[in-house]
Amino acid sequence: MADSSKFLETVNSGYAFKGESFKIGVAMLDGNVLPGADVFIPMKTLNRHGLIAGATGTGKTKTLQVLAEGLSDASIPVLLMDIKGDLSGIAAPGTENEKIKDRCQKLNIEFKPAACPADLLTLSNQKGARLRATVSEFGPVLLSKILGLNDTQGGFVAMIFKYCDDQKLPLLDLKDFIKVLQFVSDEGKAELEKTYGKISTTSTGTILRKVIELQQQGADIFFGEKSFEVEDLMRINEEGKGIISIVRVTDLQDRPKLFSTFMLQLLAELYATCPEEGDMEKPKLVMFIDEAHLIFQEANEALLQQIETIIKLIRSKGIGIYFCTQNPMDVPAAVLAQLGLKVQHALRAFTAADRKVIKQTSENYPETAFYKTEDLITQLGTGEALVTILNEKGIPTPLVHCMIRPPRSRMDILTDEEIEALVAKSKIAGKYNEVIDTKSAYEILTEKLEEAASREEDQKLPDSNKKSSTKKEKGFFDDPVVKSMTRTAGNTIVRTLLGVLGLGGRSRSRKSLF
Repeated sequence: MADSSKFLETVNSGYAFKGESFKIGVAMLDGNVLPGADVFIPMKTLNRHGLIAGATGTGKTKTLQVLAEGLSDASIPVLLMDIKGDLSGIAAPGTENEKIKDRCQKLNIEFKPAACPADLLTLSNQKGARLRATVSEFGPVLLSKILGLNDTQGGFVAMIFKYCDDQKLPLLDLKDFIKVLQFVSDEGKAELEKTYGKISTTSTGTILRKVIELQQQGADIFFGEKSFEVEDLMRINEEGKGIISIVRVTDLQDRPKLFSTFMLQLLAELYATCPEEGDMEKPKLVMFIDEAHLIFQEANEALLQQIETIIKLIRSKGIGIYFCTQNPMDVPAAVLAQLGLKVQHALRAFTAADRKVIKQTSENYPETAFYKTEDLITQLGTGEALVTILNEKGIPTPLVHCMIRPPRSRMDILTDEEIEALVAKSKIAGKYNEVIDTKSAYEILTEKLEEAASREEDQKLPDSNKKSSTKKEKGFFDDPVVKSMTRTAGNTIVRTLLGVLGLGGRSRSRKSLF
């Protein structure tokens, strides 16, 4: 039997923070909730990232929901990557039942059903504000990573981007990029080789096949206009609560290329857009990736490297990233080492491999005299977890067995009618769901090729039948329409130095509508 008074003192001193914090639950000892042993989460260190892990049905998604509620109440915007489709209920108030009532009594809290301000976002044709980005905004480095190109092919993609920049050819969607690829490998090959060097037909063919493969996974719906502005992920409502943006990606589980594309662009854009903030009293944005094991299992090497880089650098931007997964070993070691908050729900020990994972997991937590961590991980009840977080000095707090408080919002999904109503009142859905088809590289090149073909036909006719013209023939890119082309998504097609580093993003500054 552990010393309860010493344990209470350890918890109270370890989880007492100077700045703003919120109560996530109460610590347990010998299987019982210890009154007064409240476990708080400090806002100041929530930009240090985190992990919520546990087997299916142990309550990790509800823990994520509790954290999102606490952040929203503290005026911190939240971004939820909803892969399973069970997080939309956060936009509706919960309903008290006997289990919730009993838990609240144990935790000495009052259950007050409440909905969180939320917006639904989507990458496809589901209900919600559409998330898009243009090919030009990706830049050659990120696009080459997504396509899995080698250095030679990546250099050729960079040359295409340079050519399009020089000739004012906007690359908005994949059909623009494909059209330029076809042009530079045929009609425009001689023109490009004069200025930019030799073009390999093999490279163009390989790149084209890779782009078509990306199209087959539905990337056409992601590339295009209107580009999503990350400022719209960082909104506060009229009541001072952070708005929770729920990205519904339930239909992307079997399309890893598209999901990788989206994740790379989002992380790069967040990094490129947000200024350095240093140590803030609370983060500007916290991002939760539910069922993150699906990302790491299916992600290509480019995405894994990008996540590692972002995790190491984005903390100073005031942004926290949290992974919710079944097995903590699913998260790469380089990423796991950067995570400050760790909430470990129960793991199951059915096989020797499971027991090995549990042993490794227990060794990643601070040592404690009050628990035998390796055994306790398999004995945790639903809605219970081992918790530790970094304090203001960057030191891990004592490991505690915590009973997590229940969410105040609905622990279920919204109905179709509720989703319709939520999207209808969204302030950003109308902004991003408008279909825009700006004249871009595809249209410009198609027009010019048709004009060239028409001139060639005229030259084959007898002199008497040729069209007379008093004007001097214009060069391919002398047309004033081409020279005056501007992009709808921005005034220029420029990528920052971050693009060279593989951390692309828009270099222009843009203002949100809100």
